[in-house]
Amino acid sequence: MKALLWLCPFLVLAAQAPDKQAKQAKQDGARIVDLSLLVAAEYPCTWPAGFPLFQINPYIKIGPLSAYNSDILAIDGNTGTQLDAPPHSIPRPGIDSPLAGPAGSMYTEKIPAWQFAGEACVIDTRELLDKGANGHSSLVPKSLIEDWEKHHRALRFGDVAMFFSGYTDKYYKPFPAGRRFVDDPLEGKSPAWPDPDPEAMAYVASRGVMTAATDSTSMGPIPDLADPTHIAGLKHGMIWTESVTGIGQLPATGAFYCMLGPKYVGAIASEARAFAVIGEPLAGKLIDSARNRRAADLSVTMTADLPIWWPGAGVGNNRQPFLTINFQHMPALDNDQQIHMFDSHSGTHLVPPAYALPVTGFDNRTYAPEVRQWLTEYEKQYGARGTSDVTVEKVPLAQTQGWARVIDVKAPEISAAEIQKFEEKHGALKAGEIVIFRSGYSDVCMQGTAATNNCMSDALNGKREGWPAPGPEAILYLAKKGIRAVGTDGPTLGGVDPKRALMTYWALGTKGMVAIEYLTSLSALPEAAYFIFAPIKIRGAHGGPGRAIALY
Repeated sequence: MKALLWLCPFLVLAAQAPDKQAKQAKQDGARIVDLSLLVAAEYPCTWPAGFPLFQINPYIKIGPLSAYNSDILAIDGNTGTQLDAPPHSIPRPGIDSPLAGPAGSMYTEKIPAWQFAGEACVIDTRELLDKGANGHSSLVPKSLIEDWEKHHRALRFGDVAMFFSGYTDKYYKPFPAGRRFVDDPLEGKSPAWPDPDPEAMAYVASRGVMTAATDSTSMGPIPDLADPTHIAGLKHGMIWTESVTGIGQLPATGAFYCMLGPKYVGAIASEARAFAVIGEPLAGKLIDSARNRRAADLSVTMTADLPIWWPGAGVGNNRQPFLTINFQHMPALDNDQQIHMFDSHSGTHLVPPAYALPVTGFDNRTYAPEVRQWLTEYEKQYGARGTSDVTVEKVPLAQTQGWARVIDVKAPEISAAEIQKFEEKHGALKAGEIVIFRSGYSDVCMQGTAATNNCMSDALNGKREGWPAPGPEAILYLAKKGIRAVGTDGPTLGGVDPKRALMTYWALGTKGMVAIEYLTSLSALPEAAYFIFAPIKIRGAHGGPGRAIALY
């Protein structure tokens, strides 16, 4: 996680900090607390020891050449709030090492959905903040965890052990003050972050806990206990979140904690989004589902071998392909650190209003003539197209989670009448629910065969029928019902017809709604399921990579 970022060669789009609603929003009577660091170039969000700098390049902009905004992201798994998977420190079977074992094959795409969540058990370590010598972490001993158990209860399977020192709250700041977060401790100029020592981490694992989190920069005490602490937990198949923030807002027990990151193939770590749900009965229901492994992963796999990025119609109209770049090879693990470069609408992702809506003051005459004509038609039929500066980090997490209503669809354009037929059979849609269109299209695309690798491009070029997608009438109907987010297992919510697609996105954004595109495996969902999507908290991003799961 971490680094010196003012040298970033690409511009991060200016945007105001997320408002209070985005940090603490309501869903189903509960309070949702965002526990993630903001990823932006002037913050110490990248690990500084030779790691590539985080970059965002707004390469597609609304104007004469495009009706949309999109970005190229270059981001490695140690950026911002992040996930460590077991292969981060554990060799896979077949490697000549006494540590080699099954956990060494648990890359990010293989972690089961239930393990990302559980009951937050907040272990207060604030007495250790800034108590170490310069360049040294103060250590959380086993005895401190045992004391917590005496005052609360024994740790157990389904818990998330959360170490709360207040370190990120105090030191995650823009540069130059941000050097205190990681650079200065590594240079021996200031005390480092508190962290569990190896014995403490081994004790947590012995309790059956499979997930942990810390508001320290890393789960690794420096200068010399980072590897032993990692190994003590990861060898048991544990995962953890590093660089959580705001843990002090949670009770000692009883909150639901969740951390989600993109489903990268062969990755030992990934950028992530962490949050908590506080309040009954929702928090208790979600904790119970995670503890009993009732969870489904609804995200497509992120790899260049699958059709997860927009190929465009014809030639020369594609967006940035998905690329995995290996660096910093680790011989003992036979693994590499990875940086991923891709369009922000690749894989399972969020579509915020600013994707298709221009900012206030935009001159519509800037559009290409064809798009101006489409806008005239749209506004005559549906009313004024709106404007927005709501990029991914401004979308409240409460808007991208809720009880799922899954509608099976087949027609190329999903109509309002089709949604009404669903309501007649299954009950009226309710405000705050997440409407998800299920066609099975992505399940075919994810087979990875020669016949399916062109599932997007063939549809865009008229060689096969496109995926079902709602028209603007359907979106406006959902808006009237109080629906704030729409999901689809098609590659996009807009479909293959460029005119109708743009009108759908205009309607979506104008109503302040968001989309979660390219879901998969929706057949796994029972009728009563709680849907969660959490995009990475990247400032100014017009698309949001992340992961979708459902608990039931």
